This record gives sequence, structure tokens and C-alpha cells, in this order.
Amino acid sequence: MAFAALRHRGYRAYFLLSALAMMADSIEHVISYWVIFQKFQSPALGGFAVVSHWLPYLLFSLSSGIAADRYDPRRMIQLGMALFMGVSVAWGVLFITGALQVWHAALLLVVHGCAGVLWGPPSQVLLHDIVGREHLQSAVRLNATARQLGLLLGPAIGGAFLLALGPNLGILVNALLYLPFILWLVAAPYGPRFRAASTAAAQRAVRGFGDIARTLAEIGRHRVIASMTLLAGGASLLIGNAYQAQMPGFAQDLGHGHVDFSYSALLAADAAGALLAGFVLESRGLLRPRPQTACLLALIWCAALAGFAFSPYYALALALLFVAGFVELAFNAMAQTLVQLEAPPALRGRAIGVYNMFAMGMRTFSGVTVGLVGARIGIHGSLAVSAAVLFVLIGLLLQFARRTPPAPAT
Repeated sequence: MAFAALRHRGYRAYFLLSALAMMADSIEHVISYWVIFQKFQSPALGGFAVVSHWLPYLLFSLSSGIAADRYDPRRMIQLGMALFMGVSVAWGVLFITGALQVWHAALLLVVHGCAGVLWGPPSQVLLHDIVGREHLQSAVRLNATARQLGLLLGPAIGGAFLLALGPNLGILVNALLYLPFILWLVAAPYGPRFRAASTAAAQRAVRGFGDIARTLAEIGRHRVIASMTLLAGGASLLIGNAYQAQMPGFAQDLGHGHVDFSYSALLAADAAGALLAGFVLESRGLLRPRPQTACLLALIWCAALAGFAFSPYYALALALLFVAGFVELAFNAMAQTLVQLEAPPALRGRAIGVYNMFAMGMRTFSGVTVGLVGARIGIHGSLAVSAAVLFVLIGLLLQFARRTPPAPAT
């Protein structure tokens, strides 16, 4: 069924408001990173910005998922949105007063990363509450599409804010973009109070590190959840989005190292492919969620990125990045859907937390496999080697997944 999740009135509101919040997140990066660069000229601080964005997912995603099983996910998302707003306001105050120091920037970057973790797993639990099992794949895929839309529009609108309002006022206006989501969540009819009594009774309290260890053991007993979590984690660890940070080097080697449309097109091709994937797959209701299909799509992603790494032609590189973006959204959305479909109700938030820990948190180290190794053997070789290693690992996962029964029809 085309765009099935949008048939739910609640999801239509959720989709628009979460897309607005994702765009605000991207705008904040545009403005804050620009000011940080202008003031400190510090590559180390730029590297810290990347680590501080992904490391909280590695450290706290599981705890966030556990909390989403126990507490109202709406309130957790509101807390995350409030932290995002607070960070934007704090940036604005520091910009206006001229008091910004390196430690201020580092602290705000860390808080921003933690806000994302408070938003992540609870928002995925809430998706299940809004659309139910039947239309979950549609909701997950559309949510991933909304993220790509925010990534595409955020830099453009952030640049417009910088030009029209300046960084001081622009970052303060951006803080207001989180407010509609917060207000809608106040009375949105979802969460524990609106679930079936049997589901609510199955939830368990948080029991510290012992509960975390038990959760990991339980996840390991669910073959589909384990395989899709390992797929997402391997993709994030070995490649992630680290190749995007190396795009100036790739562009220069392709003869487009200047800041012009050709360079911008390389940066946008990946996101554009993902955006198209969301709309095409949803409009046709394609690709039923199956572990084998997710693995095959991930293999295509590896092949496309390896081809991009060695492509001597700009047009071919652009096309391969577009294909990579298309299949990346497809396999990531499918893996996330399978985790949610297979997780028992009492384990759903925990399973999502583990998935996010691997899918997002492992990106903390992707700069090592592509960036630091690239300093020794070249970025073309490091990306190709990373893609090849991941290709082999996914092949092993595919053999594991073939022994797994397919997910129930949705």
C-alpha cells in the first residue's frame, strides 16, 4: 500500500513535525560549525564535533531504549527537544556576548549529542504506537526519508539564515523550530497510557548494568534482531558516513576540487538518492522486509561505494553515489523495521536501543577505517578496502539470515 503510514492522522503530524526538528538540527550544525571554524580555526575541535555527535549513541542508546520501555516516550522526546532548544539558545547568547570559548563549544556539542539519544529510541517506540505493526515499515521508511529531507534542506536554510539574519539571530530563530513538536507531544494520544493493558503490564523496570547485560543476552537469542543489528553496526563501523568527510579529496582527484556546483553535486548525490528511495519505495509499496533482502541491498551499497572509490569519471562517481544513497536508505530502514517487528513488546525499547547503539554509535570509529587508514594508503584505497571487508562480513550474515524464517507479512 503506497504511503500507508500517512493514512494515520497522527503519523502525518508526527512526520511533518519530526522533519522540521531534523531540519532544525541540521541548521544548527551549519551555523554553529561555521562560527566555531571562524573563531577558533581548530581542526581538533571539528573532529571533536563529530565524535561528540556519535559517541553518546554508543554509550547511552541502550539506556535510552530501556527507559522508553518503562516511561512515556513522548516525555523523553520532549526532553530531547528541550535540550536541542537550550543548546541553540546558549549558542546564541554566547555569539551575541562574544564570550564563546573552546570549553563552551565542547560542552554544547556534547549536550547536543545527548539530546539526539533522548530523541532516537523513544521516537521509534512511538512510531509503533502511532501506526501499529501493519504499517510500521512504511513509517520507518518515511521517517528515514524525512531525515534525508532535513539533511538536504538544512544546509540551504542554514545558509539563508546566516546571510539574512546573521549567526546571532539565526541560531535563536532556529531554536523556535523545535517548539511545534514539543507542543504536539503534550496531548498526542500515544504512549503507555493508550496501549493494551497486557502490553503495558509486560514492561520491566530499569535494573542498571545487570539489566543491560540481560538485554544483550536476550537480543542474541533473537536471530533476526541480532543479524540486523550486526548488519547496521558493521556498516557504521567500517564505512558509516566517513567518506563524506573525505569528499573534498575525492572531488579534487576527479578534477572538481573547487567550491562550485560540481563539488556540491557530489555532496548532495548520496542524500538525493536516499530521498528518492524513500518516495519511490513508498509510492510502490516495494521491498517487503526480509533479512536476506536487507543483506543483498547492503552488498549493493558496498559495491557502489567501492566503484565510486576507483571511478576516474565524474559522471560515473556521481551516479554511484546516488545508487549508494538509494540502497543505504532501503537496507537501513528495512533492518530497523525487522528489529521492531521481531522484538516482543516488553523488549521493544531495549531492542531498539541496542540497534541504535550499533547503527549510530559505531559511526564514532568509522573515521579510523576510512580517514586514518586513508592517510596511509590513500582515501580511494581505504574506502575500497573497507567496502570489501564489509562485503565479506555481510556475505556471512546472509548465510546466517538464510536460516532465519521470514518476517510475518505486514
